[in-house]
Amino acid sequence: MEYILETNQIEKRYNRFKAIDNLSIHVPKGAIYGLIGKNGAGKTTLIRLICDLQKPTSGSYTIYGIKNTDKRILEARKRMGAIIETPSIRLEATAEDNLKEQYRIVGLPSFDNLQEILKLVGLIDTGKKKAKHFSLGMKQRLGIAIALVGNPDFLILDEPINGLDPEGIIEIRELILKLNKEKGITVLISSHYLDELSKIATDYGFIEKGHMVQEICKETLEEKCKKRVELEVSNVKECVKYFEEKQLSYEVISDKCINLYDEINITELAVALSKRDCVIDKFQEKEESLESYYINLMGGGNNV
Repeated sequence: MEYILETNQIEKRYNRFKAIDNLSIHVPKGAIYGLIGKNGAGKTTLIRLICDLQKPTSGSYTIYGIKNTDKRILEARKRMGAIIETPSIRLEATAEDNLKEQYRIVGLPSFDNLQEILKLVGLIDTGKKKAKHFSLGMKQRLGIAIALVGNPDFLILDEPINGLDPEGIIEIRELILKLNKEKGITVLISSHYLDELSKIATDYGFIEKGHMVQEICKETLEEKCKKRVELEVSNVKECVKYFEEKQLSYEVISDKCINLYDEINITELAVALSKRDCVIDKFQEKEESLESYYINLMGGGNNV
């Protein structure tokens, strides 16, 4: 698999405090990668390291296969766009003038594609309206427009829906999907809005106290979260044989527990298994959301 971004046991310390602790992350090309963690987990610090706003204490990272200590990393970063914490917007300027300023900052010789960018983010009709009069959602979309100057193919968004109303959240969600599907832009999103992120992300990284707890793709996560019956049985081997014969979808959890993903009459199952010297000691129907999966992964508590 080709990765746009990889970090190798990267660490960031402030005196004795570890904001990032031996963290490794793998962002596949073409993905919408959701970096999930509560406030203070280290999401923004990691993004600042990747964008070279801070230096790692130890460890390394690569962007497009180029190591952060390689001189060519400067060229690699030109293929990135980012919003860190809040968009860098001139409130007294129009959307168009904000973009023109960014064109000058990155050293582009002309304003090619400026109108296309404004249209893409839904701000083509704002005219002479100053950014200070924009809604929060419009400001976020303007921030993304600024990040798109230079035609990046890797976009980093730090909490892009934080504080938005439902309409603004939908607008940002649809914009991110459009950038990914139509423009082929790989997107890294940090967020603690788990259920909202589940509507767009293709890959996830769960971060806690600066440490990567788990990376998982959407398909595997959906498999883990989907509705199932958790069975505790006296004879797992016989239970598996029965499921195989009936071509049922299952997963062995331990020498006593097994998950069944197909619908089945539990009374009929108990009778069938009893004929195989297998007793169901306990059963429980389960179905997890991304949020509950995250909380269980982190060991419970107030992690979101």
